[in-house]
This record gives sequence, C-alpha cells and structure tokens, in this order.
Amino acid sequence: MLSERRLEVLRAIVQDYVGTEEPVGSKALTERHGLGVSPATVRNDMAVLEDEGYIAQPHTSAGRIPTDKGYRLFVDRLAGVKPLSSPERRAIQNFLDGAVDLDDVVSRTVRLLAQLTRQVAVVQYPSLTRSTVRHVELLSLSPGRIMLVLITDTGRVEQRMVDCPAPIGETSLADLRARLNSRVVGRRFADVPQLVQDLPESFEVEDRGTVSTVLATLLETLVEKPEERLMIGGTANLTRFGHDFPLTIRPVLEALEEQVVLLKLLGEAKDSGMTVRIGHENAHEGLTSTSVVTVGYGSGDEAVAKLGVVGPTRMDYPGTMGAVRAVARYVGQILAES
Repeated sequence: MLSERRLEVLRAIVQDYVGTEEPVGSKALTERHGLGVSPATVRNDMAVLEDEGYIAQPHTSAGRIPTDKGYRLFVDRLAGVKPLSSPERRAIQNFLDGAVDLDDVVSRTVRLLAQLTRQVAVVQYPSLTRSTVRHVELLSLSPGRIMLVLITDTGRVEQRMVDCPAPIGETSLADLRARLNSRVVGRRFADVPQLVQDLPESFEVEDRGTVSTVLATLLETLVEKPEERLMIGGTANLTRFGHDFPLTIRPVLEALEEQVVLLKLLGEAKDSGMTVRIGHENAHEGLTSTSVVTVGYGSGDEAVAKLGVVGPTRMDYPGTMGAVRAVARYVGQILAES
C-alpha cells in the first residue's frame, strides 16, 4: 500500500501531466503543490512510485509521466467526479430540451458530449429489449395493407408494413388496435408474446388470419436486432492529441469505425454505473492507447443504453466523468418526460 504522501505525489503528477503535456519533475511538483516536503523527499517518493509501476521516465533526463497503472489508481482512489457549474448544467438542459424526437436527442447528445469533453463521443440508441410499449398504432394503407407503428417508452419508433392475407375493414382494425393496446401498453417487451397469444381467437373467423399476421409482425419488431444502433461524433478531436498516441492515430480511428468494437466498448446496458477503462484494459489492440468512460442512461431507475467518450489516457478524468454522468442524467430525464 502506498502512503498518503505518495498518493498525493501521484495525484500531483497526474494533474500536472494532464494539464501541461510535459513530463513532471520533483522541483516543479514542490513549487506547484503544497506537499510540505523537500524536493529530495519528493524524488525519493517518485522513485518508489516508479519501482511500483505507477509512473515512468520517458527519457533519461526527463521528469516522470503516469502509466496505465498510475491512472488506474488515480481514478480509483484520488479522482472525485468534478461537478459541472450551474451555467454548464443550464446549457446542457437548454440544448437537449430542444430535441424533437429520439434521433434528435441522440444526435444532440453526441455533439454535446464531444464539445464538453473534447473527446470522441459515442451514444447507443435505447435498447428495445429493455423498453416498454407506449403505444401500437395500426393504419390502413389499402384494404389488404397495414402500417404497424410501435412506440416505446424511450420515444423510439419502429415502423413495419403488413400485407394481410385478407382485407380488413376499418371497424375490425379499430377493434384490433384497441384490444392490442389494452393488453400491451406499459408492459415489458419480453412479456408481450404471452399477453397476445390468444388474441386471434377472440376475433371473427374471417379476421383471424389478418390478426395473426399483424401479431407476427409485432413480435418480430420486438426482437432486438444484433446490429444495435449507435452514433459517434467528435472524431476530429483526436487530432489534437496526436502526440499522445505512440506511433500513429490510425489504429484508433480504424477501431472507432467498427460498430462491433464500439458496442463492446460501451458494454452491457444493465451495467448502468460509471465505468472507466484505461489503456491496456481495453481489449481491442487499436485502443490500448486510449481511455473509455461510459455510463448507462434510462427513463427510470434502469439503464436502457450506454453513452460515453473515448480519448487519450492523458485525460482530465474528473472533468470527463462529471460531464458524462451529467449528460446521461439529462438524457434520462428527457426520455422519462417524452
């Protein structure tokens, strides 16, 4: 276990390196931080931190920089989440409140996160499997064709065309719409199949085929597609950190182009707490020089999706964590009110 003083030295090194982009020496630490000890003592503490793998010396005559292990300890033990100022919180709320639908919410959230953190922002669309039904609309397009519109509690809208085996009249369609909504509104997607399985039998024989076809399309719509949707923004921000990537920024950009990689980065939506993965904790080879900060968001207590940012390991962790958490909270509120 490191002593409190050595933890303070590590905190000071991380803060200075993130702020200045320069390796940190013992003299600068004692001048900038009230550590209450001599430069010689700080040098000794830095030697211990280096032996333990928390800091490293990039060049023989240079100061020290944090390693992945050092950043990990900083995040776990030393970094509080920096709260946003009142003007920042108002700006977030005003910007997101202007959204007109779910696509607009996600688009605005990506832009906002990228601007606030100056990193790459990634936002996952709310998962269908973790949503509840708000409304099912059935619209007659022609005697044998219906449009099915599924609206979730998160504002997600799914549309499907249904070709009916026989024409269905407006009265029967209105009856189906009413009976269907009475059973499924407010219910979890996973519960819907059981709730509607006997519905066709309650209709006249001539309408049962069409009712069954509509229900089959609805149940198909409820199944989550493997290619979950997400949006990414602020990739150009990485060009500001070119020197933070050992060889080239290209592997990072290539990794960010792969949807599967991004979904793995965000992780399972049910893990709604804040997650910070640093450097080599990211399994994908192209992202071992980055840190990823993610958190779940939702319209209630349960997360329906994730959002987060990707940036270099030399990151303002308290500020980034504060921004990600605040934006997730506001998006959750918008979904709850929509």
